[in-house]
Amino acid sequence: MLLRQPYRRPVHKLVLAFDVGVVYSSISYCILQPGKVPKIEPVTRFVLMQEHSGGNSKITSILYYDSNGTARAIGAEALQEHIIERAEDDGWVKVEWFVLHWAAKRIADDDISPLPRGKTIVEVLGDFMQYLFRCARSYIQQTHPSGSNLWRSLENRIEFVLTHPNGWEGLQQKQIRLAAVLGGLIPSTEDGMARVHLLTEGEASLHYCVANTLASDALSKTPILAPEDGEDDDILASQGIVVIDAGGGTIDLSAYSIILSPALIKEIAATERRLQGSVFVTRRAHDLLQEKLSGSRFGTPDIIQQMTYVFDSTTKRKFRNPEDPSYIKFGTIRDKDHQRDIRAGQLKLSGQVLQDVAKLFEPSISSIIEAFETQRKAAGTPITVICIFVGGFAASDWMFTKLHAYFQSLNISFSRPDNHCTAQVVAKGAVSYFIDHLVSTRVARFTYGTESIALFNPSDMEHRARQKEGTLVPEQQEFSKKFAIRRYNQAACNQVDIDIMSYRGLLQKPDWMDTERNTSKIAEKLTLKRSAEGSTYYSMEIKVILLFGLKELKATISWEDGV
Repeated sequence: MLLRQPYRRPVHKLVLAFDVGVVYSSISYCILQPGKVPKIEPVTRFVLMQEHSGGNSKITSILYYDSNGTARAIGAEALQEHIIERAEDDGWVKVEWFVLHWAAKRIADDDISPLPRGKTIVEVLGDFMQYLFRCARSYIQQTHPSGSNLWRSLENRIEFVLTHPNGWEGLQQKQIRLAAVLGGLIPSTEDGMARVHLLTEGEASLHYCVANTLASDALSKTPILAPEDGEDDDILASQGIVVIDAGGGTIDLSAYSIILSPALIKEIAATERRLQGSVFVTRRAHDLLQEKLSGSRFGTPDIIQQMTYVFDSTTKRKFRNPEDPSYIKFGTIRDKDHQRDIRAGQLKLSGQVLQDVAKLFEPSISSIIEAFETQRKAAGTPITVICIFVGGFAASDWMFTKLHAYFQSLNISFSRPDNHCTAQVVAKGAVSYFIDHLVSTRVARFTYGTESIALFNPSDMEHRARQKEGTLVPEQQEFSKKFAIRRYNQAACNQVDIDIMSYRGLLQKPDWMDTERNTSKIAEKLTLKRSAEGSTYYSMEIKVILLFGLKELKATISWEDGV
């Protein structure tokens, strides 16, 4: 286990981490008390309408909306039988896998259900985070001594760590923050926004692994420790690890160089994300069952859906060998169709069908290998030590077997810790990120810059100084460039807007982020100037500063006042 130091700040604080997943979500928290070693805890009871569920550290990411767009049941509530019946009677809209709406352009229409009319993905996420917040509050109030008083002392000092898939950028991050406001987590103020910390699921998983796996006795012999005195530092430079977080919707890969004592972790390649999580295997299984049972009395939509549910919850996880039959139990002892291998309410998958089941996993397996190879080629440090397989999809024995064989062929250790599929990997890792903050250097994913007019230089074909993608960037390292802003009236100098451009390739439309600063005080001191052509103008020198090493791109403007 990672040895933590006592909390040294003078004020109590609560850290809440929400991992909103495609299929399941989870909450972890830590009450930071001066002088005490931080302890990360999971929320294991979730709010129902009249009761609590117990002992489970994950909750389904499901909501029901009525015709007015009001959320009527969320999470644990949505699983109750009387809620399901009422939803059908009253025409409520069931919303699941809603996180995938952020990737809707890359997903087939029939792979994701539409949102309720008039509702946006930000509003749905806000409703769901409001529910998670209620669950966390209720759990802390009921679990800790004098819980209500404890909550009142902490409710205005809550730091939220909200995770998202690798590769999400400014637009999605801005929407998550807006959802946090709509969900009542924070006020829409600068101080409120400062209490929201966004983190990739990959880096959260890394923090969990460092605290619970890499630092454990089970992996203590893995050569990822710092070299002893007198040893060649090049030994350390040849070591790298990859954490593969295989979830319901996305598969996230993150590559790092790492030493454990003292902890020093650097990202060595841009994160990779693939939309090939476990739900897509389930979707492919649905289509396979539909094809196999076409024309049968068991091929109705309701029965196919029931079979798909059983496949998702049991068969998919247990499948480990295409030579051994698998079964989907869906009905009663009277349900039989020998021609289609259905006996006693159980569908037998064997022969060619079983080979087809194995093929359901192939797109996911191939995407992991392709993403890993992309990172391995881009990494400044060779990835030669270990790959760690975590997340709900890591529970699949077939996935593990196939990937283990691939990494073994590369002489790279491939491990799946005993607690690999715990729902708390990302949520607990997110709290660890806030407490331990282990990663010191990250990789810029793209090239960033701003438009400017440059003096002609015949020896420079591009006329642009820029920070290129793939560069290692320490967290607080600034990249800055001075510019002169020219305006033709003084009032136009009161506020400065600069467009920051992210370059993604010749055939892709760049995304834009704006940074805005009030420069009215310095504008009052500007003097009128005259150009060589005789026109008058005001000129102000500013510096555009970019920070890539944080989890979010930070852009700001600086200027000298009183000069």
